[in-house]
Amino acid sequence: MINIIEFFNGEIPEQIKVRATAGASSNRLKLDYEEDGNILIRAYVTTVAEHGKANSAIIRLLAKEFRLPIKCFKIIHGATSKDKVISVSRIFLRP
Repeated sequence: MINIIEFFNGEIPEQIKVRATAGASSNRLKLDYEEDGNILIRAYVTTVAEHGKANSAIIRLLAKEFRLPIKCFKIIHGATSKDKVISVSRIFLRP
């Protein structure tokens, strides 16, 4: 199975589509595709989907995968939905 960062050829996308599954048996990310062929990352987190706990866990997983600070990631759509769009900001990165 291909690593997500390898799939993007080391490039950091500006936005990431994520489908969240809270209450999973382990924390993990999986590369997938939507029906229309667009890239989708499935995020499985062990935390429950209440009070933003699952969202925080997803952001931590993405930060670890892309080797970026947590503050580079922001949910811009779907904060209360399983389907999310997360922006990746480079503003916090040192030149």
